[in-house]
Amino acid sequence: MLDLLENALPGDVALIDNEDYFLYSDLLRFSDLVEKKVPSRSLVVFLADNTAASIMAYVALLRVGAVMLMVKKGIDEEPLHSIIKAFAPSHIWCRESRIASVSLVSMGEHALYRVKDAPPSMDSRLALLLPTSGSLGGAKYVRVTYENILSNACSIKQYLGICSTDRAVTTLPFSYSYGISIVNSHLIAGASLLVTERSFFDRLFWDACRDCEVTTFGGVPYSYEILRKLHFDIRELPSLRYLTQAGGSLGSETHRWIAEECLNEGIDFVVMYGQTEATARMAYLPPEFALEKVGSVGIAIPGGRMAVLDEVGTIHDNPGALGELVYWGANVTMGYASEAGDLMHGDEFGGCLQTGDIARIDEDGFFEIVGRKKRIVKVYGNRLGLDEMENMLRAEGYSVACIGKDDLVTVFCDSASFEELADLASKKTGFPKRVFNVKPIDSLPRNESGKILYSELSAWL
Repeated sequence: MLDLLENALPGDVALIDNEDYFLYSDLLRFSDLVEKKVPSRSLVVFLADNTAASIMAYVALLRVGAVMLMVKKGIDEEPLHSIIKAFAPSHIWCRESRIASVSLVSMGEHALYRVKDAPPSMDSRLALLLPTSGSLGGAKYVRVTYENILSNACSIKQYLGICSTDRAVTTLPFSYSYGISIVNSHLIAGASLLVTERSFFDRLFWDACRDCEVTTFGGVPYSYEILRKLHFDIRELPSLRYLTQAGGSLGSETHRWIAEECLNEGIDFVVMYGQTEATARMAYLPPEFALEKVGSVGIAIPGGRMAVLDEVGTIHDNPGALGELVYWGANVTMGYASEAGDLMHGDEFGGCLQTGDIARIDEDGFFEIVGRKKRIVKVYGNRLGLDEMENMLRAEGYSVACIGKDDLVTVFCDSASFEELADLASKKTGFPKRVFNVKPIDSLPRNESGKILYSELSAWL
């Protein structure tokens, strides 16, 4: 069990959703109601959205000792049924229109339903199942413990200096590890959240941020690219204290732009680095280095340790070292789950995470990500496997090779028909068409064994 409300004052505001204000005492009362209806160690498929109802249910289920499998809102019926079949949950939290059954407890348009009497057997430490942020489907979840959640929330609270007077806004999906970490770190500090599903493109989003005196918001690289194109004026939000960025590498020009804007207005800009397998955050760049060390992910979070692993398996933490980034900390999760039988597995990571990212340590001991060990890029904060992408397009009859960087995937195609590839890639992944740059090529370069020479394709860009 985990109580995120232990440091809060009952009379303080916890959540603002449109014109509705919820005090911490309201969250406690709802938790008491849920406790009477839901047995401890229930498994709940949780269709998460950025509403006060979902956050209140999340807090209540953590306090009860239930385990939540987080699913993004709007998931289609077929993948939802696949998840239910694979994990055999005892309960579902969702908007009432999704389930034709009698609810156990409701909040606004949301409700909790019992779908079977007995949940699967689960490790006693298990608290949360988070999607690995892969974009192409597949029921692979990260097994997160109560200790993972608490340690990471407290660490983030410490290095960002979050206090009870802070107010964050929900700019990221609640089912995403970055989005849920913002909720955890602010509630554990007794701070408040402006809860909204509006986007940066909506003027009402900015009006609400100003009227509710938001002190911080977080974004992935694409978020800040949008702000730059919208000519975002940070002075429109005089209550801002700091901004955060994670979910992939931020382009150097955009990084400098937002860092300079923040510096001019006395606002901190904090670049962070993390993976779902570490609950959320592993590293941060102290704001005083935001302009000096563009491209760096900084240093390990409080309580964590980072080093690099070379090709022969030797660990280095000295300046100039290069290798796979390795992290140790109490926030490293237990491993993965693809079905109910995996929920009884113990800790498979042992507090150590090999990230798959190649990093260099600079002269001051700060870490810079210089590449990826595997062919994976991040698109709007979500991981996209380039090999998986190729296989998916080849299954549709195309001869392709994919290379990419964060937020842009180039698809080389030597098939006769390639005009509709961007549309197909967008449809299959759910990402906008602009993410995919399709290039025709006479023939894909290969070595003697037939393997594609990706280094040669990079020269075409």
